[in-house]
Amino acid sequence: MTRPTMLRHRFLLVVLTLLAASSLVQAQTYTDLFDFDGAAHGCCQTYPGVMAQGRDGNLYGATNSGGSFGEGAIFKLVPSTGTLTLLHSFNFTDGLGPRGGLSLGLDGNFYGTTYQGGAHSAGTVFQVTPSGTLTTIYSFANGTDSAYPFTPPVPAPDGNLYGTTANSAGRTVYKITTAGVLTTLATLPAESDGALTVGVDGKLYGTTLYGGAFNAGTAFQITTKGVLKTIFNFDNAHGGNPQTSLFQASDGNFYGTASTGGTLGGGVVFKLTPAGVLTVFHNFDGTVGATDGKGPTCGVVQGSDGFLYGATANGGTSGFGTLYKVKTNGTSYAVIYNFDKTNGANPNSQPFLLTTGVIYGLTSTGGSHSEGVLYSLDASLKAFTSPVVITSGKVGASVGLLGQGFNTATGVLFGLGAGTFTITNDTYLTGKVATNDTTGLITVQEPGGNLLSPQKFKVVPAIKTFSPPSGPVGTSVVITGTSFLQASAVKFGGVAATVFTVNSDSQVTATVPTGAVTGKISITTPGGTANSATNFTVM
Repeated sequence: MTRPTMLRHRFLLVVLTLLAASSLVQAQTYTDLFDFDGAAHGCCQTYPGVMAQGRDGNLYGATNSGGSFGEGAIFKLVPSTGTLTLLHSFNFTDGLGPRGGLSLGLDGNFYGTTYQGGAHSAGTVFQVTPSGTLTTIYSFANGTDSAYPFTPPVPAPDGNLYGTTANSAGRTVYKITTAGVLTTLATLPAESDGALTVGVDGKLYGTTLYGGAFNAGTAFQITTKGVLKTIFNFDNAHGGNPQTSLFQASDGNFYGTASTGGTLGGGVVFKLTPAGVLTVFHNFDGTVGATDGKGPTCGVVQGSDGFLYGATANGGTSGFGTLYKVKTNGTSYAVIYNFDKTNGANPNSQPFLLTTGVIYGLTSTGGSHSEGVLYSLDASLKAFTSPVVITSGKVGASVGLLGQGFNTATGVLFGLGAGTFTITNDTYLTGKVATNDTTGLITVQEPGGNLLSPQKFKVVPAIKTFSPPSGPVGTSVVITGTSFLQASAVKFGGVAATVFTVNSDSQVTATVPTGAVTGKISITTPGGTANSATNFTVM
């Protein structure tokens, strides 16, 4: 190859590289929406708190200090106008320091905690309506109930709320009803700084800041009955000191960050399977001047483009932190915004993806008052619909959906079937799982373009009857029930039938297999496994 040819090839390679890099960061619009003043409108969200989208399409959150009494506040942001309104200021009697932010409950109200204050000065659990009416539903007594809740309780499909406490004498996971009846479920090895995540399997997942086999933090799983299991021990090489929530992406895996450790010492972005297999796919540079950011104290969200979006509290070109995107396989990492202090600095709050496709977040410092800002990032992501808590259900189950443009919606599909729906307003409707619905994405049909859910909704099958009730190997058994269209297996006493036919959504005909034993009949679909109430007797 001649030198001119080599130079042309090198030039082309540089151009292609630059074009590839620019394609990752184009159409990313950062906006400083509101600058906190440290007083009337709150101050400096220095903890990995979360925000929540209301049924009205507005964004709700908390500041851990400031407000009328300097002890924290609840705010509402109208995304369409950027208008921020203070809804409630804490006064110690009703709590002090709502560090963890808010979660949206099944009843349309928001729930959160204060780290201190309340009847026993040990923190509270509160409910706040979209209009700002706050009710303390529980005051921790610093006894067997523990104390100092750091994170907001999150609603689970069973209707209860689940959260954690950070009391050094006993850091716990608790269950609480919306009426304020609290039950301690388990004791954690260290405080959990991020809110719990309800997995599609109905279990709760979270991280601890310290503890575990290497005292660098853990990832854990806990059932709603209180069965606690450590699924990963951070060892610094794979990151250490995770401070935030886990995010379950469309592939079923959890994604998150650890604020320290990794091969470069500046923290990591990781993937974690529900079984506890962890893969690091980005290491942040912990040295001074790290341009890709360092110290990610907040987690990630996933956009419609499949990328994960997150923030680092430090590093970047100005040293005040970054916003970044990265694919779930760890490739195509790119910094898409460098915080500059003028428009915000040092983000610690969990990014939130509104159903409009716009990302919102809080910084702990910077802005015109140096007390932090509320920002938005428009990354040209598609709008979507999101179920509120409920991600699986049988025929007849009601599912609340957040989104926009619902006043002109013409249909709601669960997988390939059409469910019924009731419109509450333009940003909230209730869909009901119907016969012939299947496991798959939820689709809200709209004239301006359909909205899809990020994850599949599982339609759970149910067995009602079977006939005959008994028979020898080779007997043809008619099984009736609901949601059979996607049946992949039929078993008699745990033995798989090699011959079965899905006659309809409500009927399956199966042949009793060789080796079958007396026991329950089961039918498995992508939505789960249904078991008969009584045994089939093999004669």
